[in-house]
Amino acid sequence: MKVLGISGSPRKEEFSGVHRLVTTVLEAAGCSFELVSLRGMKISGCIACLGCVKDNVCKVEDDMKPLREKIIEADAYMIGAPNYYSGLNATTHAFFERWFQFRHQEGNLLWGKLGVAIGVGGTAGQFPADEIEKFFLYNFIETIAKVSGQGAASCYSCGYGETCKVGIPHLLYGEGAKITPEKIPNVTKQEAVMQAAVDAGRLLGKRLLDGHDRMETTLKMQKAMMDKFQGAV
Repeated sequence: MKVLGISGSPRKEEFSGVHRLVTTVLEAAGCSFELVSLRGMKISGCIACLGCVKDNVCKVEDDMKPLREKIIEADAYMIGAPNYYSGLNATTHAFFERWFQFRHQEGNLLWGKLGVAIGVGGTAGQFPADEIEKFFLYNFIETIAKVSGQGAASCYSCGYGETCKVGIPHLLYGEGAKITPEKIPNVTKQEAVMQAAVDAGRLLGKRLLDGHDRMETTLKMQKAMMDKFQGAV
């Protein structure tokens, strides 16, 4: 069983809470894995050209192209992203938009697989984790766990964090707050978050190694999708 980990953070590994959590989940799963960082990649959003309709292969030429086979070959996904305006950052969102290439004519390349959604934000990470879960659902992938943590917003390192009246330090600690190492959020110091990441990885590994039934999961997720759209027409 092979797990594909995706870190959607634009930050360098040593400064990225997303990368740390994705790595922790991967290592805890006990399966073969590959970790890919989207940092520095050029991935456009779906341009609605419909070039993928006949063969389920996207025709846009950019850094998404070599990721296609990795996505197909994986048995499960651990995908993390930072919180941008209570949602996904642009690169991760574009990455998921391009999964449209797998959906045509009942394309089942991703159906019934398992996923863990990971989010990190300056206040909280549940928003990107929820968005990732939504994209999983559209592809009939079961989200078996979500992990969210608090990371260091850019306000802590921009140079104006102590004086900006709309920055995270001011909003969290009030006027005149000084930025100290103790106040800068770090997921590795959040015991509950790190334990949740370990637990998510172990759960995923157990599900995969205990004889995961993709068809059963597919039917379950298709029903969830149908329930989601009840009342839309």
